[in-house]
Amino acid sequence: MTEQGARGAGGARDVYVVDAVRTPVGRYGGALSGVRPDDLAAHVVRALVERTPRLDPARIDDVVFGDANGAGEDNRNVARMAVLLAGLPVTVPGVTVNRLCGSGLEAVIQAARSIALGDAQVVLAGGVESMSRAPYVLPKPERAFPAGHQELFSSTLGWRMTNPGMAPEWTVALGEGAELIADKYGIDRAAQDAFALASHRKAARAWEAGAYEAEVVPVPGVDLARDESIRATTTAEALGRLRPAFRPEGGTVTAGNASPLSDGAAALLLADERGLRATGRDPLARIGVSAVTGIEPQLFGLGPVEAVRRALHKAGRGLGDLAVVELNEAFAAQALGCLAQWPGLDSEVVNPRGGAIALGHPLGASGARLAGAVAHQLAARGRGTGLAALCIGVGQGLALTLER
Repeated sequence: MTEQGARGAGGARDVYVVDAVRTPVGRYGGALSGVRPDDLAAHVVRALVERTPRLDPARIDDVVFGDANGAGEDNRNVARMAVLLAGLPVTVPGVTVNRLCGSGLEAVIQAARSIALGDAQVVLAGGVESMSRAPYVLPKPERAFPAGHQELFSSTLGWRMTNPGMAPEWTVALGEGAELIADKYGIDRAAQDAFALASHRKAARAWEAGAYEAEVVPVPGVDLARDESIRATTTAEALGRLRPAFRPEGGTVTAGNASPLSDGAAALLLADERGLRATGRDPLARIGVSAVTGIEPQLFGLGPVEAVRRALHKAGRGLGDLAVVELNEAFAAQALGCLAQWPGLDSEVVNPRGGAIALGHPLGASGARLAGAVAHQLAARGRGTGLAALCIGVGQGLALTLER
């Protein structure tokens, strides 16, 4: 188990979030399904540059993007593709990182670390995923022109071409992993549906109040002004009528209390003091510290529990010090399982503007969305400590603190 510090000891530089943007999140096969992931990434990169006109784009030292798939139009290094498609100078480099669902937050952490260590002054960090456009993949046959049928694997989500050496209990479906957490903590169907309903209602209220206007940048040519999966009129009764998706008998996890497959991108502009002056802007927040931890793969949803504890310990903060928490809602059971392990955390500060069950979960983008959401909320408050955290498939957790 390792820890990552965005601000190390011994003269590490402060790292500021200058700005943060994201696309509206599209549902699977929905409004954004016709947009390539590299174009989604380029859009948020371009938006950050346009919103910071005093910054010479040539001053951007690097672009770091998270991407959980990378098998299709992401074209292996979607960060570099985004740089070129966004019209940045060809001298601006780009690198793509993959920590599955934590990829976008991993990008922010790695970008912040490079600034803190003095390797860079201005870095764009973010993430992207088009689950709608994730390709099917075909393993190469052992010999040319095989006589039998060949199997295609969907690269949209979950295990594929699984190594037979993996322990069977590790390789269960993600939804079954959520069921295991529900079993472990006695989280019943009603509690999960109530959590999902609250997510939709908070997200709908936030949009109506204009809470997302500062960060959401609609994609040109696409008729999508807000997150597509929000169901403002759903009810407990409607959610209760949905069938279990992973355990036909006795299951509690449904399409209604799980995050939907999604498309979207998010990005943050990070800078040190000197880079901040070059932007001519006041920062939203300052990057704090981070931690990453591992857990049994089938219990991946509980990954944030220890990651959050370690990050807060490094920051010298407690759960009661947090003004805002953005916890990714992969499944209601997963989020509730984590919250049960943080008894000192005020539930009112968790996902106050809705979470992934309502907003959507475009894998590689979600971590950047969470970090940007925390930064904007801290800026609106004027002060405080915030936290972004995600569970990660195959058993990891990732957390980052921010300060204002």
